[in-house]
Amino acid sequence: MALFIGSEVYRRSRYGSNHPLAIPRVSTCLDLCRTLGWLPEARYLDSPIATRDELIRFHDAAYVDALIAAEAAQSVDEETSRRHNLGRGGNPVFGEIFRRPATACGASLAAAERLAAGTHTRLYSPAGGTHHGRKDQASGFCYLNDPVLAILRLLDRGFERVAYVDLDAHHCDGVEAALAGERRVRLFSIHEAGRWPNTGAAHDTADGIARNFPVPEGLNDTEFAFLVEEAILPALAAWAPQVLIVQGGVDALEDDPLSNLSLSNRALWRAMDALLSLGVPTMTTGGGGYNPWSVARAWTGIWARIAGYEIPDRLPPAAEAILRGLTWHRRKDQPRPAHWFETLADAPREGPIRDEVRALAAHARKAA
Repeated sequence: MALFIGSEVYRRSRYGSNHPLAIPRVSTCLDLCRTLGWLPEARYLDSPIATRDELIRFHDAAYVDALIAAEAAQSVDEETSRRHNLGRGGNPVFGEIFRRPATACGASLAAAERLAAGTHTRLYSPAGGTHHGRKDQASGFCYLNDPVLAILRLLDRGFERVAYVDLDAHHCDGVEAALAGERRVRLFSIHEAGRWPNTGAAHDTADGIARNFPVPEGLNDTEFAFLVEEAILPALAAWAPQVLIVQGGVDALEDDPLSNLSLSNRALWRAMDALLSLGVPTMTTGGGGYNPWSVARAWTGIWARIAGYEIPDRLPPAAEAILRGLTWHRRKDQPRPAHWFETLADAPREGPIRDEVRALAAHARKAA
């Protein structure tokens, strides 16, 4: 059975009025899923908050303590700011600077435990996917690293083959750095070339465990499907993972302001279908995504693919009202196309497969 893990902490928590994450994401996804009848009680779990002991399985204790103290004081001193990258570089001190990321980590750890116990084979936590978090520093809007904590929990529970597939427009530098050389893990990342954090080159294998696909600007649905189906799926099938984690960031969508990729949400849903078709117990997280309409619609559709719900051609009035009630202060004057309110699915964005995309797949196959 599929399980959605969420929390109301995200409804009231904001990074700051001018931050890219000053938008409702998880809460809107929850509201849409509930309105569509896709979240019966048996399929929803209120997320626990990861404990300090759970967090220091990966993160430095001094860093976790600094986050706890920053939330209590709502400030950090200059030394703490420099040491842990808090209050700078897109990582502000805000009201729930510890509780919010610790809740996302709690959800991913709860999902890992259920995968290990065999009670669930498909789990979804859209608040997770904070793949830039470092052992002792915040990075890229990520204060903690829930994918790393979940993978370590699975390894601690005896799994010998854990696969991680990252669909975010930004490279999963924090996950790769944390797990480089860990032979029980395989990591695959499709991300925009030349995009922050400027890591994840095709020749970067993280000591043999990673396959990176730094794609060119304008990546279309056809190219994305080609990489998933011709490069990633065969490698996964050959390695036969016991468990799979999918980072479902949606900032590669055409409507997102923080990438120059051009996917429709259908491309991400098709990728989810392909990955789930492997029949491997799977945990899916969120990740990037900075247009409130495209994020909510894409993540709601991902839950539909995970849980087996049929996506309607036209949203019912109550769901449309949720989307029409959203605001976006960073892009006040941007036109709001009708499909942002009326449907979940974008129009397909198919196109030719460029030579550089074919070369990425060929390089990965040669390296396998």
